[in-house]
Parts: sequence; structure tokens; C-alpha cells
Amino acid sequence: MTVLALYLTFSRGSLLGMVAGLGAIGLMRYRKLLWLMLAGLVLALLLPQTQLYVARFIEGIRGEDLATQMRFGEYKDAFNLISRYPLTGVGFFGSPDIDIYVGVSSVYLLLAQQIGLVGSGLYLLVGLAYLLIVASTLRRVPRGHRLEASLLAFGAAILGAMIGGVFDHFYFNLTFIHIAALYWLTMGLGMATVLIWRADRPAHNRLQSGIIDSEI
Repeated sequence: MTVLALYLTFSRGSLLGMVAGLGAIGLMRYRKLLWLMLAGLVLALLLPQTQLYVARFIEGIRGEDLATQMRFGEYKDAFNLISRYPLTGVGFFGSPDIDIYVGVSSVYLLLAQQIGLVGSGLYLLVGLAYLLIVASTLRRVPRGHRLEASLLAFGAAILGAMIGGVFDHFYFNLTFIHIAALYWLTMGLGMATVLIWRADRPAHNRLQSGIIDSEI
């Protein structure tokens, strides 16, 4: 159902986010998933039902469709606003200047407009730190552990949202506060999983030591 909903949205940014998340899972744990993704790409290129999607994606890369051209205009206006208020932004109540507006299809540029480059940088830093913590924890978690699936899911979800956030503004937009709340809730669940692993790690190490001693 999730894949079908994604297909119906025709959201290229969300598609890239999903590919990034699944690709990370494949690279870190399940290499067979990469082959499945490659097979899905081949089917998308060949099936008649997906040709409109493929054409739209190619148009977006080339900047030929109207939606992409409108985004280019938004990006230009966003950089204009940010250049005037680079550090603190203009807040959440609109622009103080009549010739510029607040709003752009990129969570990072939107944040830079509203809370400045400092706030946007901190938002990005928090996300990258979270991904680093989850990835470093996952390297210590053995395959098949009860926390493995949660770490992969919560890590890939935030990675996908961060990639998709380059082209969409939903993850920090007061108009879509439920999506922003879901973003932080997912990150919180990921950190909770990391803390559970850290709390259980001494017991896991003792178990491993007992198994090794019994084998010896």
C-alpha cells in the first residue's frame, strides 16, 4: 500500500528518499535487496504502466516540466530572501519585505528563510548525528537480533526524509505539523532503540562470552 501510494503521488523527491533508504539497508545488511531494487528499476523502465512516471522523472532531471521550472524560481527567490536575512531568517509570520515571500519546496531552504542559516545548519547537523549514531550502533548489533529491524527501519526512514527534504518542505512546515511530528517521533523511536541496545549490551556480551567458554 505504501509503494502504491508513493506511485500515485508522482513525487520524485519521495521516490529518491525511498531509494536512498532501501539502498542503505541493502548496503549495510541485506545485499539481496540491491538486486531486487535493480529488478524493480528494470521493470519500471519496461512496463507500460510506469512510462508516464519515467518520463516525468526524466523531465524533472532535465528541468523541462512546469513543476521543476517553478521550483527553480522558488529557489532563486529563496536565495534572495536568505541573502537579506542570512543568520536569523524572518520568522514564521511572513516576510517583512513586500517584494519577497516565504515558501519554497525544500525543507532546508525553508528553514534558512524562517530561522536562518544557523537554524537550518543545526537541523541538518542533528539529522546527520542521528544517522551516525544509528549506523555505528547497527554495526555492533548481530544479524537477527531483535533490535536489528527497528534500527534499520528508523534509520532508513530519517535518511529517506532527509533526502526527500531537499525537494519537499513537509518535514518542517507548520501547515503540515503532523508530518513534522512524525519525523521527530521516528527519530525519537530510533534513539530509544539505540538506548535499549546500550542497556542490553552488557548482558549480550556476557552471553557471547558464555557461549565461547562452553565451546572451548
